[in-house]
Amino acid sequence: MPVVSRVVSIVLRITEIAFAAVVAGIIGWFLNRFGDLDMWPNARWIYTEVIAGISIFFGLVWLIPFSAGFLLWPLDLLISFAWFAAFGVLVDGRDRLDCGSIWRWDNITDDTICGRWRASQAFSFLSAIVWIVSALVGMWFTFRVRRHSTDRDVDRSRV
Repeated sequence: MPVVSRVVSIVLRITEIAFAAVVAGIIGWFLNRFGDLDMWPNARWIYTEVIAGISIFFGLVWLIPFSAGFLLWPLDLLISFAWFAAFGVLVDGRDRLDCGSIWRWDNITDDTICGRWRASQAFSFLSAIVWIVSALVGMWFTFRVRRHSTDRDVDRSRV
């Protein structure tokens, strides 16, 4: 079973990196295009860009398969919460745009401001979900290993 958890972990890490790269690219475009204007929420974009950079970095480092990577699930959970906060600040900054509901993620491939904004919201939310799933896999692996090692210790004490 450890092979399955490692494969799932690698797939999740690749997905985390990809989603963070998409958000970093879109938010970088917004910063480049509208960074000089006071009417746009630059602090929100910078926060989201920093979270995307941190996610890419840790996703790449934790992509290297080693068993201690599963013990880092509290950091996965922390990064997930940071992504939920990034999603929240992007939603809050949406007030300046007339792009519809925050959950309306259609036309995210349009080369429009609303399409890019929706894509950044969608991928920041999806990134938060993937990071929390990664934390759950780490928790599952950690407690499964701890339970099995405790069971072995009990069996050895009976001998």
